[in-house]
Amino acid sequence: MLPDVYTRTLGDSRRGLIAWAVGTAAIGLMYAAFYPQVSAGGTAEMVESYPEAMREALRLDDFASAAGYLGSTVFGLLLPLLMMAFGVTFGARAVAGDEESGYLDLLLAHPLGRMSLAVQRFAGLVTGAIAIAALVFLGMLAVRPAADLDEVGVGRLAAQCVQLALLGITFGALAIGLGAALGKRVPALATAAGLGVLTYVLGNLAGVIGADWLKYLSPFHYYIGAEPLRNGMPWADAAVLVVVALVLVTTGFLRFQRRDLRS
Repeated sequence: MLPDVYTRTLGDSRRGLIAWAVGTAAIGLMYAAFYPQVSAGGTAEMVESYPEAMREALRLDDFASAAGYLGSTVFGLLLPLLMMAFGVTFGARAVAGDEESGYLDLLLAHPLGRMSLAVQRFAGLVTGAIAIAALVFLGMLAVRPAADLDEVGVGRLAAQCVQLALLGITFGALAIGLGAALGKRVPALATAAGLGVLTYVLGNLAGVIGADWLKYLSPFHYYIGAEPLRNGMPWADAAVLVVVALVLVTTGFLRFQRRDLRS
């Protein structure tokens, strides 16, 4: 009987996925709810006194507006780093974890190809990222009126949450591709996490250090650089994230298909 790896992936990971989704949404909503205090108090004026380089790096140029506040704190710092962490941790163990534990041998004893197994594991990761972003979106809709965030339209909020899901999928693709290619969970996790932190720094500091071209090497630029909270869905940037994710998983899975497995 052909194992339904996709369903099993979601079933085995359900507690972790629920924790990631609820935790990420709760943190985002908690900080979003602070916006009335920020806009009414002196926080925005204090931010204006920060050095221009700092404001540019942290996306604080329009901190007083709802879109500016969400784009700098909630969707510019907290949620993307959490989503990156989800993608990296889930992806690193998706295939490499099976191989290290010996579970991969058991799965492949069924009429199941390596590529099919890897693709179904990745599909589980994609589903998890979409679920997290969807819960963030629903939570933001719920808190939006009370937190005075109505100036950010529903469509623009949805666009930013789509980008959030794609960011998690991209880093998940990096981690699962590395894990499939190497067969080792910890090196895949460390490499993907290190690249995530590096590209986050590049995306935020490229303009500050006078090397604007560096931001185009960062997935975070394609995630939020077009400011979806102001301008709606950035289709070109979304396409870049999709293509990068596909290239990463394809490269890793092809290596997985050909290499000798560790028993």
